[in-house]
Amino acid sequence: MPESIFETVREKESPLAEQAADQISQLIIDQQLTNGEKLPNEFDLAEQLNVGRGTVREAVKLLVARNVLEIRRGRGTFVSHQTGVVHDPLGFAYMPDQLRLAHELLDIRLNVEPWVASLAAQQASPEDIAELRALCAEIEALIHTGQNHLGRDEALHVRIASCTQNRVISKLLPVITYSVQLFGKLTDDRIYQETIDTHRRIVDAIANHDSDAAGAGMRQHLMGNLSSIAEQERLYAEGKSSEKLEKLRP
Repeated sequence: MPESIFETVREKESPLAEQAADQISQLIIDQQLTNGEKLPNEFDLAEQLNVGRGTVREAVKLLVARNVLEIRRGRGTFVSHQTGVVHDPLGFAYMPDQLRLAHELLDIRLNVEPWVASLAAQQASPEDIAELRALCAEIEALIHTGQNHLGRDEALHVRIASCTQNRVISKLLPVITYSVQLFGKLTDDRIYQETIDTHRRIVDAIANHDSDAAGAGMRQHLMGNLSSIAEQERLYAEGKSSEKLEKLRP
């Protein structure tokens, strides 16, 4: 690897590990390294940066925490998938009144995700479609066996967004992924079949490159979430038990 890739880390106000992390981040940008590409080993990075291997280790830890890098035991250090997108980067978990947040997130999603699904239908490749169908099948199997399906549900929405090939949409994923988990706390068995049906409708429309049907399917799917929240709120207003809703109220 050419020595000119890195500037030597110099004495600055920020800690050496932070400076090294900045240099490694710049490498990823300059070399246009993509998800899953391997970085030089620790020894080579230390030599290029003119710092100790301990400093490199600390720099890598910083970048792992920021989801820029991931360490694969026995294999090395790689650029992360969804590079730089950390869990809950917008701090949704710390916002008071999670029920109100659920409504606000749904407002955003209703105005964005149907369009995202429509664009996905225009751009999806055969590989994208195969992955979407596989995710649908996984979600259905988990629901039918009474297991938590939210992780796979989240992955389906993320994959639909990635089908668009729009880099800005990928930056909106925290809004989608957090809300999937949040809505999962409010739904019950009655909406599970609707989830299966609407997922199938969306994926079939994307597979058929039918933009209108994909957008309509996504809107129907999100309206199902809204109906579930409304039902929980109705039960609560009537003085009936709603433990799920109670956990989200301030």
